[in-house]
Amino acid sequence: MKPTEKPKNPCFSSGPCAKRPGWSLDALKGAALGRSHRAKIGKTKLADVIEKSKQVLGMPADYVLGIVPASDTGAIEMAMWSLLGARGVDVLAWESFGSGWGADCKNQLKLADLNIYKADYGKLPDLSKVDWNRDVVFTWNGTTSGVRVANADWIAKDRKGLSICDATSAAFAMDLPWDKLDVVTWSWQKVLGGEAAHGMIALSPRAVERLTTYTPAWPLPKIFQMSKGGKLIDGIFKGETINTPSMLCVEDALDGLEWSAKLGGLKGLVARSEGNLKAVEQWVSKSDWAAFLAEDAKIRSCTSICLKITDSWFTGLAPEAQAEAAKKIASLLEKEGVAFDIGAYRDAPPGIRIWGGATVETSDLNLLFPWLDWAWNEVKNTAAKAA
Repeated sequence: MKPTEKPKNPCFSSGPCAKRPGWSLDALKGAALGRSHRAKIGKTKLADVIEKSKQVLGMPADYVLGIVPASDTGAIEMAMWSLLGARGVDVLAWESFGSGWGADCKNQLKLADLNIYKADYGKLPDLSKVDWNRDVVFTWNGTTSGVRVANADWIAKDRKGLSICDATSAAFAMDLPWDKLDVVTWSWQKVLGGEAAHGMIALSPRAVERLTTYTPAWPLPKIFQMSKGGKLIDGIFKGETINTPSMLCVEDALDGLEWSAKLGGLKGLVARSEGNLKAVEQWVSKSDWAAFLAEDAKIRSCTSICLKITDSWFTGLAPEAQAEAAKKIASLLEKEGVAFDIGAYRDAPPGIRIWGGATVETSDLNLLFPWLDWAWNEVKNTAAKAA
């Protein structure tokens, strides 16, 4: 039967993600519009985003945090172009973005001493192969594969190289081990439901030392430069951004941070995300057609929750037909106004991807599940009749 009750918020996109519960445009009424970001009011708001982010995330006092252009992509590229080349580099890739960072290291930076360790979607590469005498680039959570590292035990405390972590779909939903991470990047558009185009980069004292003592062999565009003359450009980490930020987006970021503080900070945010994963796990355990792409529960993401279709009718289809059937499920749900943007990422196996970050209400997920079953049956039955 076609369900009658729909989720209150149908936004299940993996970025930009759902706004926090209760959000409205009124949340932005204090924005410093028409003002320079270099004016006192602009600098204060930018510095507030930095300080409140550090507080919520429990970042060590000796780490620096800056707002940078071009979302998480800009932040991780800034780190790679500024820091890599001093040592050999290992890149870990188990989804499309990690693969992209590896490709840039190979084809753009043209690093001579480079290892890329890959794994199929739904799995992790062999982490024991990592050499911590080298710099290591990896995603904490694979946004397009639904796979996260289970813990930081595999990261050496006495490492000689830097650990460079793309944490865009992990920050604010997972407890990041700061003592094991030298560079951490993310964007506003993920777990706190902020707007796109702004990135964050956090640097440990070891990363700052590398920045101020090492000069890459390649030229650095101004937009990537974090040091000059052997000194850190510390204004970047106090709200003096490299380029002009949107003060409307800044206000929205502050709203998300204030909301997270009301939840009890990181602990509350993690609890909401993990609760969403648990709800999906309960539904999947009873499903006769859907399963997790990440079969190992220990590495299953609580934010980018990726599902595969296991029904024999579906698995018997050609790959192109599988992709088309999965798209029809997502299209049906969008047409009904039930769920937006829940198709698998274009490079991932055909299936469903549901965002489970803290801004998503578990009650909305519970209302979504009957609709998923309905859409699946509609697609399968329609195909059977056509045959």
